[in-house]
Amino acid sequence: MTGFRLETCDSLSSVDKAAWDGCANPLGQPFNPFVSYDFLEALEASGSAVPETGWGPTHALLKLDDRLLACAPLYLKGHSQGEYVFDHSWAHAFERAGGDYYPKLQCAVPFTPATGPRLLAPDVQTKRALAQAIKQLNSHYGTSSVHVTFMDDEDRAALDAEDYLIRTDQQFHWLNKGYGAFEDFLGELSSRKRKQIRKERREACAAVEVECVTGAGLGELHWDAFYGFYMDTGMRKWGSPYLTREFFSLIGERMADQILLVIARREGRIIAGALNFIGSDALYGRNWGCVEQHKFLHFELCYYAAIEFAIERGLKRVEAGAQGQHKLARGYEPAITQSAHHIAHEGFREAVAEFLGRERRMVAEDQKLLAAHTPFRKDRYSFEPADDGGTDYEGDF
Repeated sequence: MTGFRLETCDSLSSVDKAAWDGCANPLGQPFNPFVSYDFLEALEASGSAVPETGWGPTHALLKLDDRLLACAPLYLKGHSQGEYVFDHSWAHAFERAGGDYYPKLQCAVPFTPATGPRLLAPDVQTKRALAQAIKQLNSHYGTSSVHVTFMDDEDRAALDAEDYLIRTDQQFHWLNKGYGAFEDFLGELSSRKRKQIRKERREACAAVEVECVTGAGLGELHWDAFYGFYMDTGMRKWGSPYLTREFFSLIGERMADQILLVIARREGRIIAGALNFIGSDALYGRNWGCVEQHKFLHFELCYYAAIEFAIERGLKRVEAGAQGQHKLARGYEPAITQSAHHIAHEGFREAVAEFLGRERRMVAEDQKLLAAHTPFRKDRYSFEPADDGGTDYEGDF
């Protein structure tokens, strides 16, 4: 780390926006909306990811002279909620042994189980320096551990090299194989699955009108309605939704062109909605909710409308968030997700490492089993599972 200076900040508003975004989404690289300054700062400004909710911003800033060279969204956490990589059993085991698992350091995008960069640096060497620096912060704060969740492959390489423990899990993503229209995608499916999807779309739209809204078309009336859906889903499932009403207004002001809101109206009234974020090569499904139950409407708004939008925009994939083997029948394929973990206590680290080895083997085996149940025509499609391999509330897809 020769020549680098490590700083932390407890509010993203104290960091220069252009400097952060230059690290998070450099020119020539795929744009990820979730590590952008606008998204992360909206979480703080709206009171969604703040110390009072258990997310204490402690962002890592790696500087060379006075220039921001690399950074990472980092939080002091007093619980394990809103992460989607579940370590509750680790916390219970450590505390039963007499340790204090909380607080811990979480390098993540709060409430967002979407793969992307977490070590926001220009190259692997600098990513490794940032990974080392975050370990030093763990020692400085006396926290039990560091958790880097939903990282991409470049981050994994850097974190693995710095002796972080690697964990795998899986989601379901839809992959665009150069389709020109939704019917081209359906043509890749078995006859039975193709007919089923057409039936679901037909029945879902029988009583409602479906509309895709983005950019200047988004307004406060949309956010009023969607926040109602979000709260209804949250109160029924867990009783503690994460995001405030102000968050939706802020992202609507700042990120309208990176948002797709799929809504359903019945007799002019918005009765359901699905919130997506648009990257340069992917569409990310995040939240969904409704105030009326209509058969197959969830599939239409969250999955099929997203596929159509991705085809129209030429996006490479749709990431449908956490949960749900039911996505497999709708053309979404198993995809590996990754996280990395630094455990300060050596004995506990050894126990976690043994657990993760078994878990990776289980994930890889599950991938092989799921490969036999894709809806694609066997004569035209072959899925190759990866070699390596709880449900968190957010009204997730």
